[in-house]
Amino acid sequence: METLFFVLMVTVLLAVRLGRIRPRSTRRTTPIKEEPYRSARRGRPVQPKPFDAETAHPAPTPKVLRGPAYVVDGDTIKIQKTQIRLFGIDAPEMNHPYGKKAKWAMVKLCKGQVISAEVTDTDDHGRTVAKCALPDGRDLSAELVKLGLAIDWPKFSGGIYRHLEPDGVRKKLWLADARQKGRMHVWERYDAQQAAKRKQA
Repeated sequence: METLFFVLMVTVLLAVRLGRIRPRSTRRTTPIKEEPYRSARRGRPVQPKPFDAETAHPAPTPKVLRGPAYVVDGDTIKIQKTQIRLFGIDAPEMNHPYGKKAKWAMVKLCKGQVISAEVTDTDDHGRTVAKCALPDGRDLSAELVKLGLAIDWPKFSGGIYRHLEPDGVRKKLWLADARQKGRMHVWERYDAQQAAKRKQA
């Protein structure tokens, strides 16, 4: 009995030892079609689907204009003969209070600089809308808002410049604020008053 027990024990140990040493075959006899979920489960990258020209839409490459800027007013410049409306802000018009001051602040910022304008959209008047930057990376829209000569226009900017507005700037630039709130009658009344003053002079 002891001999039988000993032979059985040696056989088991040899079987276990040989099983660990001998490499197991990983080759399958039937090929498996790779499916995306199986590939992902095994840590392999998922194979992309074939290109379909009818449904493929490449991401548009942003158009960037660079060059010296001609300042039209506080929120409009021209680069390479393209009129550009600064993204996300509203500055006073030239004939409104602080309009000339906003323009000259923009002239001071842009003078002698190469401005980069990344085109984002076209506005209702057909003007190109762009995020404009100075060579050192400063955002022109942000700089004008910090100076208190433009206000954030959340409808278009998502409110990214609002925190830069100095206290009381919306009261100071009340006509621009009225336009944003859709109160165009305020503009019309102001323009009529200014026209009457010019006739009297």
